[in-house]
Amino acid sequence: MFGKIHKLFGLRHTAEATDVPKGARGSTAARFFANKRGTVAIEFALIALPFFLLVFAIIEVSLSFTAQQVMANTTDDIARQLRTGEIKTLNLAQLKQKVCAGLLMPAANCPDLFVDLRTYTTFALVPKTIPLKATGDVDSTGFTSAPGGAGTINQLRVFYRWPIFTDLMKPRIANIDGTGKILLFSTATWKNEPYL
Repeated sequence: MFGKIHKLFGLRHTAEATDVPKGARGSTAARFFANKRGTVAIEFALIALPFFLLVFAIIEVSLSFTAQQVMANTTDDIARQLRTGEIKTLNLAQLKQKVCAGLLMPAANCPDLFVDLRTYTTFALVPKTIPLKATGDVDSTGFTSAPGGAGTINQLRVFYRWPIFTDLMKPRIANIDGTGKILLFSTATWKNEPYL
């Protein structure tokens, strides 16, 4: 029966380690090096760790990139609502809740979310730097929600401490010291429309 299967699929019998004759050429060492069984398992064991590190790194970077994009879209949506006068007043808790509702976050109520909404008299006064502590974390001191009225210049800044899910990736990807998290950031600066 096996002969028919071999002929059907064009398989040929190859010599294995047990087929090597004993003698000068068939010593134990020769039979050991001629044996090819288990080679795939050994080769996989050699490349498994780098392979899985690469796979998990791709997954982690993809998740954080997706979170960054969703956060940027949410920031733009809220900025548009403020710019058109659809939203005129928001306290800090309401603003944070509104941003949190638009995000895909791993924890309820977004405990690692920080928002800052301010009004400026000119675009030159709008800050161009991120307020960071020495650890790389956001310095949320003085964050507020003060949307301006019609025709005012506003800036909305949104920060989120995104967790790294794979322990092997934490020391290599995290940018906030000792937390195993990445600081994601999104901002929108605009001039309100002359709404009523």
